[in-house]
Amino acid sequence: MTALEERDYFTDHEILKDPYSFFEAVRAHGPVYQPPGKDYLIVTGFDEALEVLKNNADFSAIIGLQGASAPLPFEPQGSDITAQIEAHRDQILGGDLLVNYDDDLHTRMRSLLNKLFTPSRLKANEAFIQSYSDEIARTITAKGGCELIKEVATPFVTLVIADLLGVPAADRQMFMDVIEAAPPPGSLDTGENDYSSPDHPLVVMGGYFANYIQDRRDNPQDDILTEFARSTFPDGSVPDTIELVKMATFLFGAGQDTSAKLLGNSIRFITDQPGLQDRLRADPSLIPQLLEEVLRLEGSTKQTARLARRDTKIGDLPVPAGTRILVALAAANRDPARWDNPGAFELDRPKIKEHVAFGRGKHVCAGAPLARVEVRIILEKMLAYTSNIDLDEAVHGPRGDRVLDFEPSFIIRGLSELHVKLSPAAGVDLTPASAEPAVKPQEKTASDYSTAKTRIGELLANPVTLAVLDRHFPGMSQDKRLAMAKGMTLRSVQKFAPGQFSDAALDAVDADLAAI
Repeated sequence: MTALEERDYFTDHEILKDPYSFFEAVRAHGPVYQPPGKDYLIVTGFDEALEVLKNNADFSAIIGLQGASAPLPFEPQGSDITAQIEAHRDQILGGDLLVNYDDDLHTRMRSLLNKLFTPSRLKANEAFIQSYSDEIARTITAKGGCELIKEVATPFVTLVIADLLGVPAADRQMFMDVIEAAPPPGSLDTGENDYSSPDHPLVVMGGYFANYIQDRRDNPQDDILTEFARSTFPDGSVPDTIELVKMATFLFGAGQDTSAKLLGNSIRFITDQPGLQDRLRADPSLIPQLLEEVLRLEGSTKQTARLARRDTKIGDLPVPAGTRILVALAAANRDPARWDNPGAFELDRPKIKEHVAFGRGKHVCAGAPLARVEVRIILEKMLAYTSNIDLDEAVHGPRGDRVLDFEPSFIIRGLSELHVKLSPAAGVDLTPASAEPAVKPQEKTASDYSTAKTRIGELLANPVTLAVLDRHFPGMSQDKRLAMAKGMTLRSVQKFAPGQFSDAALDAVDADLAAI
């Protein structure tokens, strides 16, 4: 029988269910270990993880998404492979995304992202979170329960980030649908990690953001999207539109996982730790402490990866340039050299915020403050409107012998579903407060359709307008390249394909649309 530490972390579904036993078997060989037959290192020690995460000079983030097991597209040569990394960046999965950037490029792009998560911006966003959380908590409590992940957690965090970025209300349902269909980052099904596919959900959303950003640059308004679209680097230079599109899209496609999974993982502890939910109801100020301990024990991100770009060391261990490293955040957060009784849940654990669930150093999760706020608020609401929260034993089994399914990802630690039962608190009014819905359908009449105002996706979805497009542009509806342009108008696309979409052709389409 293969020893546990020799099994393949990146493909083994048993390890997916219980990564902690695997990491403990690895830890038994020391804080940094190379499993037999593998060409990468696994870091399980807390101090060693910090050392790698903080050392941006010697360790590149280029393999953060593809993971430490995937081979490099080049053969490392010499004691410094920085130039080789940059020469092959476009051949590495996610090499063109902020999470994998290094050096000045990362610093410049991160400066734009940081503007979205300022205390004042988060404070303004909190009003939406309060209202929407209240509506959700009342509704699911009145129903007596829900499937928490797809019914609550994913749409909740998607709409929160949509509000923060200023996505138009009429498009928010589309974003929720796309997110629900998207595979998790680090999917065990490697085909789902192809972010370049025109049908990938992130590419589809990218088309919408390309339209938003270009429109706000051309027609500035007094809104968040305009501020984002017209933002500049610290030196005053203007970022390429595509960089802003990739940043906004990745926030939706991957960043929201952190908050959604944190909510599910928190409810697990609230339901299974005796007396915990009563203690939190009596003193809601303890909820932030709950979240930090949940992040330590069941953080949404199990691991990240780094590539040694220079000959260096981790502790006293020499690490040659070209070495791939799995930084086991989940193991570092349970390191007995750092934490007393590391596998136990302790609400009052000292210095709990020193965990590395959100990473550390330059690549620390920029959305961490938002995750803490949104999950804290919805838990406050759920606890306030209930007398008891429990898991549905018909689905998950009894306390102490739960049956749980996790997202098939080597990066994300989160439940794929969680069925909860909610008992209302005595005398509580569960009638949703009257408020404008977070997702409001857009009304449209035939006379509203035009190549300047109507998104391509809407024209394709209506059989009458689709017929107009196919008459003027035969085969257009079958063109897969339109997957990332469905959020744009034909007049916007014209800038990129003037030969295909001439003024005369679009004028003719407008004439037919007006005559419908």
